[in-house]
Amino acid sequence: MYCTCLFVCDNMVTLCCDWLQGTSGPDPTTVYVDMRALRHDRVRLVERGSPHSLPLMESGKILPGVRIIIANPETKGPLGDSHLGEIWVHSAHNGSGYYSGYGEEVLQSDHFTSRLSFGDTSTVWARTGYLGFLRRTELTDASGERHDALYVVGALEEAMELRGMRYHPIDIETSVIRTHKNIMECAVFPWTNLLVVVIELEGSEQEALDLVPMVTKAVLEEHYLIVGVVVVTDIGVIPINSRGEKQRMHLRDGFLQDQLDPIYVAYNM
Repeated sequence: MYCTCLFVCDNMVTLCCDWLQGTSGPDPTTVYVDMRALRHDRVRLVERGSPHSLPLMESGKILPGVRIIIANPETKGPLGDSHLGEIWVHSAHNGSGYYSGYGEEVLQSDHFTSRLSFGDTSTVWARTGYLGFLRRTELTDASGERHDALYVVGALEEAMELRGMRYHPIDIETSVIRTHKNIMECAVFPWTNLLVVVIELEGSEQEALDLVPMVTKAVLEEHYLIVGVVVVTDIGVIPINSRGEKQRMHLRDGFLQDQLDPIYVAYNM
């Protein structure tokens, strides 16, 4: 898949795949990582079906001429393969800024012209605002070049700080979806110090009532978190953009403005 640019949205550089290709080279691979390790920004591969496992599909082949590193978003230092960090990109196509909706040019030097705090400090990188990791492989593509796999975990701005630990929405959402076959989609977000779980259900109102204890139990046992609010809705309520990404902040706005028209809402406050 090709796209054309990296651009900033809500002060973060949105990941557009002009530097990834998903159709040539080795088939995309799926790995299973330990969700508990991810809370500490560590990547530990586990077997499929292992407790607390999270499946992640490779995002595509890194195109020739494109360099990708994983960096600590706070210290701006490079990270090793076993660490989760922000995806930084260097290529001849990196932008230097963007235009706002009012036609004004906005420069974001921290996003478009970042440098590592140590190591290779001369290269200029674009910060994507997405968390992920690289996995070195011995696979080669048709040209004989080694194929390194990139995995994207989620947006940095959507990582949640709860009880002094970092949680990634995809981890919790995976646990929730596993609890019942009629849960078609799920999205989570923080509200003050509470965790809100929104579920799209293909079923009756009675099933919605039965789901609440199942969901709260799963999140507590797998993530040691107490769910503050469970919102059960019809299918299609969770907004998803053209790239297939859940718009969790838009969903939170709809929740706060009482616009979700839920089947059932349970508060555990």
